Amino acid sequence: MRLAAADCSGAASQAASQTGGQVLSVSPRQQGGQTVCVVTVLVPGKDGGRPRRQTVTIRP
Repeated sequence: MRLAAADCSGAASQAASQTGGQVLSVSPRQQGGQTVCVVTVLVPGKDGGRPRRQTVTIRP
């Protein structure tokens, strides 16, 4: 599980850079027999609007 956590750290950075948001949470999950990282980011709102939560699933 430590390896998955380390991989998810990189996935969190990737998700933040892809969305331009701030990482709220990261959790490793099993999906189809493989470990994936579920990353929730807070993305700034458009035109000064409210920020929104976005969940991204990344395979490490």
